[in-house]
Amino acid sequence: MSERPIVIFDTTLRDGEQSPGASMNTQEKISVAEMLAGLGVDVIEAGFPVISPGDFESVRQIARAVKGSSVCALARCKTQDIQAAWEAIREAENPRIHVFLATSEIHRRFKLRMTQDEILQHTEGYVRMAAELCPNVEFSAEDASRTEMDFLCRVVEMAIRSGAKTINIPDTVGYAVPEQFAGIIRELRRSVPNIEQAVLSIHCHNDLGMAVANTLCAVEAGAGQVECTINGIGERAGNCALEEIVMALNTRRDYYRAVTRVITEKLLPASQLVSGITGLEVPRNKAIVGRNAFAHESGIHQDGMLKNPTTYEIMRPEMVGFTQTDLVLGKHSGRAALSAKAAALGYTLDDDQLKALFEQFKVLTDRKKDIYDADIRTLIQRVLLADEAVRWTLESYTCSSGSDRKPVVSLKLRHGDSVLEVKDSSSGDGPIDDLFLAICDLTGYAMTCREYRVHSVTVGHDAQGEVNVAVDWNGREYRGRGFSTDCIEATILAFLDAVNRMVREK
Repeated sequence: MSERPIVIFDTTLRDGEQSPGASMNTQEKISVAEMLAGLGVDVIEAGFPVISPGDFESVRQIARAVKGSSVCALARCKTQDIQAAWEAIREAENPRIHVFLATSEIHRRFKLRMTQDEILQHTEGYVRMAAELCPNVEFSAEDASRTEMDFLCRVVEMAIRSGAKTINIPDTVGYAVPEQFAGIIRELRRSVPNIEQAVLSIHCHNDLGMAVANTLCAVEAGAGQVECTINGIGERAGNCALEEIVMALNTRRDYYRAVTRVITEKLLPASQLVSGITGLEVPRNKAIVGRNAFAHESGIHQDGMLKNPTTYEIMRPEMVGFTQTDLVLGKHSGRAALSAKAAALGYTLDDDQLKALFEQFKVLTDRKKDIYDADIRTLIQRVLLADEAVRWTLESYTCSSGSDRKPVVSLKLRHGDSVLEVKDSSSGDGPIDDLFLAICDLTGYAMTCREYRVHSVTVGHDAQGEVNVAVDWNGREYRGRGFSTDCIEATILAFLDAVNRMVREK
């Protein structure tokens, strides 16, 4: 039995960005899109152009910039949506319009207030409209897993007849279970007369923790495209994780007899880039790309690993981007060694980025003796995500505290050409609270801190600290991330990262 190619459709920039606090600016989206193309993703869903001028412009710039992957734009079954989608992606190397319409009884009754016949008429008319503009059209039957099977078959048949080349079957609310979802795919393949004229796709949400399981069962049942996101980010509990589905198919090729064109060695850099941009931290125990994914602490496991790694590892860490050797760079390492390390970690840097990286690397070597891979990745992400439009940066700070006295802090921030300062503030109940309140005061953003976490990036007493924060402003959540060998400084940088996200969106 020959192996089937599986199309990888990434929706990190559209569905993934809908995670609370995960919004990205245009330059960040372009960085992610270029990373996805380099990763080997077949289709990149760049956004929902009609939603806002900012979304439209981001999709258009991605369509112009990306080579090697199809660029897709989402549209409802509305004339203005489809026209906006086409205008945004028409310059792409391989454009795709993704049209969707809800089909389940609950959506027809309460959201759309439409009959089955009206759904069929909309499907025919708007898919045909999209196909007249773009030869590559995908149709999604929103909430397909809760749609009556006979009606879903009629909708799919109509969409294909009207020009759809891909038919997506979403488990929109994560309601399906694996065998049931596989049954939907099998029934569509059996009952829709023109099904061979289109690629069957699946888009699974993770509300019951079964997105990857449902997706794999659907692939086994004959689906040819998988819709997923880096790190599984997305609305509510997220989506099927790209790195998990790719490595499941890769590791169990003997079972699924299916392959993708994803370059697996680039999965870790991709994960870390998206995590850095969105501020959504990857859990330590996350499959494939988590810090503990290849860690072995049990004595029995360690003994087996020393004798033969395959006793407890079904994948080698190098396959997804982890490197065997970790501690290699130090104070006397040169630019060539740093460039080679960046390449080994899966990053491609231009001359300006390498120059900026080397400057930051030298600053770090003055602070800590041993430089680990994680330290280098942190610096690279900082360089890749550098944004000249960032409004707030740290100039300096001081803080003093003790068990027998009230903490006092001073903070100086730069805002464009202006430097603003708070001196000897002691309005909080600790140095972190004092600094947070000082940042609110200087920036004018009256935030509420909802989440504050700190941990080390690497090991040792001089390790870089990573601070992750989530703040609320005007009813919306924004995330921030900061790194430094000084945890207080990392805290300030994390809060300023959140503020700068607010500035960009505003």
